[in-house]
Amino acid sequence: MTAPPSASLPWVWFTLVLALSLQVMPLADGWQIWRPDWLGLMLIYWCMKAPHRVGVFHGFFMGILLDLIEGAPLGQNALILSLLAFLCALVYPRFRAYSLVQQAVLIFVLLGMVQLVEQWLRTLLGPFSIHLSFLLPSLISALLWPWLTTLFEALGRRLASN
Repeated sequence: MTAPPSASLPWVWFTLVLALSLQVMPLADGWQIWRPDWLGLMLIYWCMKAPHRVGVFHGFFMGILLDLIEGAPLGQNALILSLLAFLCALVYPRFRAYSLVQQAVLIFVLLGMVQLVEQWLRTLLGPFSIHLSFLLPSLISALLWPWLTTLFEALGRRLASN
């Protein structure tokens, strides 16, 4: 099975680094809770689009970079994004058969589970209170999924035609 032209490794790494940049972009204090999980969303997209090229290693590497940028305990985000890539590999066959709305619901579940693990790790590593607001980035990411998928499919067709 050959990869589509839009799944070339430089393009994949460029989009993952762009998502990392959006993930760490500074926002005002009250708006940080509304930030979508850009890196998780892009990792899910590539794990579903090109599972033979993007997987747990990419999640681990991008997680280490996110740990270094955010100053989080080393390995926390690496574990979380590796888990996300692993879960994507588990649901990959079913995911491709779903409609965009069903995919968005599954994205919410996947990112919600990963956010729950992240909250659990934060409570283990220090004083941190859990609120249900930690699910807002997952919900916003799920709402952005149809738009992001449509955008990248159009870009992939354009790259393939050139």
